[in-house]
Amino acid sequence: MGILTADMKRIVNEQKLGFVATVCPDGTPNLSPKGTMEVWDDDHLIFVDVRSPRTVANLRSNPAIEINLVDQLVRKGYRFKGTAEVLDSGTIFDRVVASRRASGAANTVRAVVLVTVTRALPITSPVYDLGLSEADVRERYLRYWQALWSGDEAARVVANE
Repeated sequence: MGILTADMKRIVNEQKLGFVATVCPDGTPNLSPKGTMEVWDDDHLIFVDVRSPRTVANLRSNPAIEINLVDQLVRKGYRFKGTAEVLDSGTIFDRVVASRRASGAANTVRAVVLVTVTRALPITSPVYDLGLSEADVRERYLRYWQALWSGDEAARVVANE
């Protein structure tokens, strides 16, 4: 059995957008959103380099990585720590590119990043410390996002209380 649970896989597959932290050569952090996050298997995540030159350069010199994915409606998710391998060719690269093409993705894939997850931890919002249920949180943030998308500033403030 791998490190990735069914719920972790669900979050990755549903959310897709993850925030990837890498380490720059000068030791400073680099945080970058990635909208191509997928589960590869029970111990690995993947994302593709569409426009990620700094992230990929950082990973080539230091493979340490952390990925955070959070369901914005329920304010829960996971942080995945591990090591990354940048793949420019080979079987995994070819399979990922073929799968993306078959699903209609048109962007050029410069590389595939295969992440070996060594540690996975839950992320939960402090709003749960107030005793709110997941249904309560979902309803609160659904109202918030609907108000934001509609441009209703007053409703957005109320939804965010």
